[in-house]
Amino acid sequence: MRRKPVFMANHIAAIVGMPGAGKSEVAMFFEKRGYRMVRFGDVTEEELAHRGLPLSEANERLVREELRAMHGMAAYARLNMPRIDAAIESSHVVVDGLYSWEEYLVLKQHYGDRLRVVAVAASPATRRQRLASRPRRPLTAEEVVSRDRAEIEHINKGGPIAMADITLVNEGTREELLVAAEEAMERIE
Repeated sequence: MRRKPVFMANHIAAIVGMPGAGKSEVAMFFEKRGYRMVRFGDVTEEELAHRGLPLSEANERLVREELRAMHGMAAYARLNMPRIDAAIESSHVVVDGLYSWEEYLVLKQHYGDRLRVVAVAASPATRRQRLASRPRRPLTAEEVVSRDRAEIEHINKGGPIAMADITLVNEGTREELLVAAEEAMERIE
């Protein structure tokens, strides 16, 4: 009797964390290992370009808040779901930038056990230092505090971090983070 081949469904690794924790580093690592990238922030950048506004913390926040007011707190999950659906047909997917509890709930309801949440954590001091020195969209210490508060108090970011299937602590070197990301990927697949 012939056995049927076992079908392994593609998974979604949704990356969550506070600004400067290392989310994009982990997402890019997954992408380089064959995952298709869906970056939630692309929706914001596309809307900024459509409006002719420059990339800035103030403009990005304005657009994020307006999109959530228009589409609800799960806006980014809903607006990116067609991209995720298209990508997951042919490969594993990495979502860079899961934010709100409501986004988590929508993705979990739609994708079920195919969704794996990976939280990337770093201390506020480490994140402030990274965000001040990053080449694209650097933030002042005041902007970091303001964004942290907005993401915790208004975007409900704590829920997805608390519900993460895997948590990576990023207080060391980039190389250490990538070793942890490799181990996380093995657990997902």
